[in-house]
Amino acid sequence: MPGKRITEQQIRLYMTSKNKGDSQQVASAKAGLSVRSGGRIDKGDLTTEFTPRHWRTRKDPLDPVWDLKIVPLLEAIPSLQPSTLFEWLIDNYPDEYSTTIKRTLQRRVKQWKALHGPEREVMFRQEKTPGQLGLSDFTLLKRIEITLNGEAFKHLLYHYRLAFSGWSYIKVILGGESFAALSTGLQTALWLSGGSPKEHRTDSLSAAFNNQAEKEQLTIRYQQLCKHYDIKATRNTPGKSHENGAIESPHGHFKRRLEQALLLRGSTDFNSVDEYQVFIDEVVRKKNRACYALLTEERQRLTPLPKRRTHDYVEHYTRVTSSSTIDIRRVTYTVPSRLIDEKICVHLFDDRLELYCGHVLAETLPRLYASGRQRKRCVNYRHVIASLVRKPQAFRSSQLRDDLLPSEDYRKIWLLVDETLEAKAACRFIVKLLALAAHHQCEEELGRYVLKQWQQQSLPSIEQCQKRFAPTSIDIPQVVTEQHALIGYDQLLQSFKGEAVYE
Repeated sequence: MPGKRITEQQIRLYMTSKNKGDSQQVASAKAGLSVRSGGRIDKGDLTTEFTPRHWRTRKDPLDPVWDLKIVPLLEAIPSLQPSTLFEWLIDNYPDEYSTTIKRTLQRRVKQWKALHGPEREVMFRQEKTPGQLGLSDFTLLKRIEITLNGEAFKHLLYHYRLAFSGWSYIKVILGGESFAALSTGLQTALWLSGGSPKEHRTDSLSAAFNNQAEKEQLTIRYQQLCKHYDIKATRNTPGKSHENGAIESPHGHFKRRLEQALLLRGSTDFNSVDEYQVFIDEVVRKKNRACYALLTEERQRLTPLPKRRTHDYVEHYTRVTSSSTIDIRRVTYTVPSRLIDEKICVHLFDDRLELYCGHVLAETLPRLYASGRQRKRCVNYRHVIASLVRKPQAFRSSQLRDDLLPSEDYRKIWLLVDETLEAKAACRFIVKLLALAAHHQCEEELGRYVLKQWQQQSLPSIEQCQKRFAPTSIDIPQVVTEQHALIGYDQLLQSFKGEAVYE
């Protein structure tokens, strides 16, 4: 065809056809050649040898400015991009250049940088030694939106990986890149993998490194954690993420695996964080199957684990207020009222709070995180219901009123009784209803029952609710008595010697 080079394969095809007895016209057609080219092959004038062309077929549009303007700019500032240089040309030579030369400029700049540009950074492939290096990092799901019961779930993923075998562990993190999250994730990963690597590498996590110090300095808690597991702590150079490439790249591999698994599942909604974690564990387990042989080899080089785990929480001391609340990290939590005025030690984990009175665990609460400048509340009506029953009118104007209602059903019930009953009666009704739910563990069923009765006929009374969910049956014990022998009286009377006996 015109404008295309004749290949060696076409020549062989043409000659094979001619040797079979085909005419020049037929052989040329089979090889995709013109009859004239076939004749040149017969004469030996056509070969496949290519001679590079050293002349231009059209005038160079950049010739007036390339050596005088663009090259000096590139020599002075090698990081200039072709798009920036193109805009510079348009601004300085508005009537001479159009968008048709943009691609030409891009090719010329790319070629100049390859031939005359500055030296580029070289990546040196590293030998991976069994048991030498473990890496930790936090990552964020960007293309996938996970929901819990229909509500968006903001979270991070902690990722630990052994560089030699590629074995991984991933944990859902509710808060940020905190020490509690790092410690919990790392310790769990170490115990699951069966040992500690000699070196643990992270990026510049504030939970691990004091980044405001002039020299690389570990935080005290992270230093103690590494000492407990006999690990040398290192970090990659700030801004050089490729030094952490043994885990940065697997981030993307795992996210694609997770995305595909969610597509097969058909939904990104989960009932709880635990259900979501189990799903992630299964995805990681399937990925780790390919690492089993290398992990078996690496386990022989890992440092044996200590007898027990160390702290993976942060301690916080506080005193319980008269409102039976504590404030932790801009979140207000209710606690059992028996702890009022007590100074307690709070262990802050990534997902929970453990409250200690002295050395005794008094309560465990789910942990919430305040975002921005907004405060949050974690209120459990069971903690204060005993006091609320004694003074139900305090419910109406309580600062925690809306938080004391445990679900949407109870919020609807409060609106109904507040509109239909007298103010004091409304408070007494909702408080007694909450007390009934707390004492008999029937919160969900009781709320549905009251709403259903309201829709069908009218608001049920507290007595009706008690009869249905807390029936009181009085068991009268059977008392069996036996009449003793009357002769016992005679024996009793004879025992009084010297005293008068009346018959």
